[in-house]
Amino acid sequence: MGEETISEEELAELARLKVPLVRVRGQWVELDERQLKAALRAVESARSGQAPAGDLLREIIAHDDELPLLEVDADGVLGDLLSGQTERRLTPLGTPPGLDARLRPYQERGLAWLSFLSELGLGGVLADDMGLGKTVTTLALLVRERADAPTLLVCPMSLVGNWQREAARFAPGLRVYVHHGSGRDAARIGAADLVITTYGTAQRDLETLRAHTWRRVVCDEAQAIKNSSTLQARAVRSIPAGTRLALTGTPVENHLAELWSIMEFANPGLLGPRTRFRTRFQEPIEARQDEQAAQALRRATGPFILRRVKTDKSVISDLPEKLEVKEWCPLTTEQATLYQAVVDDMLTRIDSSEGIERRGLVLSAMAKLKQVCNHPAHLLKDGSRLAGRSGKLARLEQLSEEILAEGEKALLFTQYAEFGAMLQPYLAQRLDRPVLWLHGGLPKKTRDRLVDRFQDDPEPMLFVLSLKAAGVGLNLTAANHVVHVDRWWNPAVEDQATDRAFRIGQRKNVQVRKLICAGTLEERVDQMIERKKALAERVVGAGEEWLTDLSTDELRDVFKLTAEGV
Repeated sequence: MGEETISEEELAELARLKVPLVRVRGQWVELDERQLKAALRAVESARSGQAPAGDLLREIIAHDDELPLLEVDADGVLGDLLSGQTERRLTPLGTPPGLDARLRPYQERGLAWLSFLSELGLGGVLADDMGLGKTVTTLALLVRERADAPTLLVCPMSLVGNWQREAARFAPGLRVYVHHGSGRDAARIGAADLVITTYGTAQRDLETLRAHTWRRVVCDEAQAIKNSSTLQARAVRSIPAGTRLALTGTPVENHLAELWSIMEFANPGLLGPRTRFRTRFQEPIEARQDEQAAQALRRATGPFILRRVKTDKSVISDLPEKLEVKEWCPLTTEQATLYQAVVDDMLTRIDSSEGIERRGLVLSAMAKLKQVCNHPAHLLKDGSRLAGRSGKLARLEQLSEEILAEGEKALLFTQYAEFGAMLQPYLAQRLDRPVLWLHGGLPKKTRDRLVDRFQDDPEPMLFVLSLKAAGVGLNLTAANHVVHVDRWWNPAVEDQATDRAFRIGQRKNVQVRKLICAGTLEERVDQMIERKKALAERVVGAGEEWLTDLSTDELRDVFKLTAEGV
């Protein structure tokens, strides 16, 4: 009271007196009866000797609105947790046996944080910048734990193949089951360590999933549950689990309604009901920039959100200057049907031709299949709508959203000018940000104006470029993300395009992503290139000419569509 600490007995006596002004140790202090009662309740409820960490934290957060909580004095595990600096206080955990990767120092700290929360039965939000390895850190946690019950991983459809491949690559000892598609079998769930499903399937199969015991539920691209009232957000929240983990590359602290929804998934009830959160935090902070409410919210959520950014010197020193990632995209059913029709038609024609005609047919088949992988409307050229028909476009949209949310810029390369012309208006409308478009048909003045705008305008934006028009001569160091939407299949040409951003003058680390449709010729040609690079470190012949020399049987193997791609 004032500057004085008082005993519980004095507090009880003051509450009994019910006078608005009292003299405490020589000072007059004004009392608020409501706060006095709240203080007494806080003291009384905290008498029991033990409580789960989650209950203690709910207790601390719950009292905040009646009685401003200025400080929590705690040591040991609780002190580490409440400090909001847990990741820095904990001893980093080295790469666990069974993980085929070498964790970077910041990933070892992240693993220690995830493991610490997990042992306390608490959920968390791993919100590292994109490219910092949230996937491998999560897999490291699973490998380290070797839990009795499986982990359920829920992600967008476009990321199922990525998780499957990354798990096979980094954690080959994990038993992985993909619960998705027409062949899904709930009987296989019990025998798995990691069950991967989509948000849509989780919603449809909710009763099946709720019937199982889960060690953990992980939501990847947790922005998918940022709207707390949607069916899929409610579905994943209702699946019982030991702990929960949300993965997102998008900062959640800036969007308070989304923050509540993601935190309600990770630690149910921690921030109280939605309506109370709105009146206590959201409205004061958003409408009045109330610093006390903002501090209280940071204190409540800080222990459960780990966000490292690429601009942090302690992280950046651990990273390579250029990080290359392959993104595996599934085909939609429409894409798969079209793809198979093209293969059946072209192989018959290739088989009965020879010489120059055969070479031309092979190149034509490749082009058509690549266009199907991009989007059905790219092959059909019928001006039909783009949304919801291409796995690759869905992944590109997610990546772009994340890059823009981080306030950064990206170059999107396609070898097809007609596809670039489709992407530009679509992305601009969906993302509500500038999307520039550079192709060979533009006069030099227009090109220069576009380049200057991209380099000088601080607003986050995307630059769609036709590979041939932009392969050389441009300096686009304002971008620190490069996405190869479709593949040229000549590593030298792709590297040349990447070097528009990764060159002298670039002060940030550059992330390069290559989009590949799983189970298609895109995947198999990528494997062939990797083999050739590994064998001789020599550049594959210009463009795709080298592929025309394959026999019909080899082509059949390259072109064929496998079930995992759909």
